[in-house]
Amino acid sequence: MNSFTHIDHQGNAAMVDVSQKAVSLRTATARSVVRLPADVMQLLDGNDIITPKGSVFQTARLAGILAAKDTGRLIPLCHSLAPEHCSIDIVKQGTDELHIYCRAVISAKTGVEMEALVGASLAALTVYDMCKAISHDIVILETRLIEKTGGKHDFRATP
Repeated sequence: MNSFTHIDHQGNAAMVDVSQKAVSLRTATARSVVRLPADVMQLLDGNDIITPKGSVFQTARLAGILAAKDTGRLIPLCHSLAPEHCSIDIVKQGTDELHIYCRAVISAKTGVEMEALVGASLAALTVYDMCKAISHDIVILETRLIEKTGGKHDFRATP
């Protein structure tokens, strides 16, 4: 039976003790899906949307990377990790979606999937923030882990 790792033997919230774990190379990729209405999608010019606030995709990339680096401060029981690499890719999918991928890499005692999930989420929220002047009909459909390697278990999401 699986058990929650962030609960101690008395039922209290607790940070997982990773002090005895070995350092290993860990990677994670997460994806956020953003549905944009037609009036926003029509502003897509090549590989970006340029607004009076600036480049939507470049700003979202920076926000995602910064968020991944700050994950330990944002999620209370998450270990403070310093990703050694983080990238954000934004891909137009179909006629009304953006798929935002965050990939994070670290050599550490614990995983980096939360950094990837937070990075993808904040990049998606930044797209919303920068495009909301055009429409509030923007929907962040999902954020999910796509793949992780290293540690006890590798994971790959099923399509």
